[in-house]
Parts: sequence; C-alpha cells; structure tokens
Amino acid sequence: MAVPKRKTSRSNTRHRRARWKAQVPQLTPCPCPRKELVVPHRACAHCGLYKGRQVVGEP
Repeated sequence: MAVPKRKTSRSNTRHRRARWKAQVPQLTPCPCPRKELVVPHRACAHCGLYKGRQVVGEP
C-alpha cells in the first residue's frame, strides 16, 4: 500500500480544502401562476406540477 513520504503541511491541506465549498442550488420558476422557485427536476411543493403535468395531489 502506498504511504506518503512526508507529512502534508497545514497550509497545503487548508489550501486544498478551501475549494470544497457547497454550492447554492439553481432555482427555476414553476409554470403555475404563482411562479414559485423550485429545484430543477423536482415537483413543485406548492402545486405538484412537474414538466407541466400534475404528479402530486393538490394539498
């Protein structure tokens, strides 16, 4: 098994991990009249529409 020859410095470790940021999800408007913002490829939590058709019953 491969073993590192030297300890990775704290600076190098933190520099590498600085790029591990979480990203804000991209939101798109729902086709319903309220235009609620929803995550793509998910049914709207308000109206239950997905790709223009009803997939979840109305609350």
